[in-house]
Amino acid sequence: MRLKWILSASVLSIVMGSTPALAAECHGMVYPDKESIDSEELVLNGMGLREATAMKVDVYVAALYLNGLENSAETILSSVAPKKLVLKFLRKVSKGQISKAWVKGLKKTAGSKARDLEDRVAQLNSWMTDLNTGSTLNFSFLPEANPVSQLIVELNGEIKGIITGDDFIVPFLSIWLGERPAVNKGLKAGLLGGTCA
Repeated sequence: MRLKWILSASVLSIVMGSTPALAAECHGMVYPDKESIDSEELVLNGMGLREATAMKVDVYVAALYLNGLENSAETILSSVAPKKLVLKFLRKVSKGQISKAWVKGLKKTAGSKARDLEDRVAQLNSWMTDLNTGSTLNFSFLPEANPVSQLIVELNGEIKGIITGDDFIVPFLSIWLGERPAVNKGLKAGLLGGTCA
């Protein structure tokens, strides 16, 4: 089994004392067991491997953080609690490839409403760059933020911007967790607490 728990020194362990925090590993990508958004602590819910094309090419490992463990995608999508999705890339992906993936994914999950999202998809894609092995994309979801829902986009440690509105955020998260996700089913299963294989 590729998923294993290991001990990892982290900022959290320094803050809380000498006891190191647990971390999880999948395909060489290590994730801490806790993250925080807007001063709220989130726990690692699960990790999954993104495989692309009929050749099942490994693209990235995704990790989902929630305010409590949850294996129901429907509950996660409807929750008003903060969430965080972290993608760590296992191979080079061009700006064109990742941009095309967002467009294709949202067309699948938003259906007839995808046209209403075009401006925000274009904004998201304007922040993308070529992604190399080890590149990281963070998506922080704040469903009840001041006062509209927000998606904070962070690329390699740099905050690129914010996209607002549940009408965008729910279909975007549905790329991974929707009833008909736009990614391989194994990735969804992993994010919901299954094996990251």
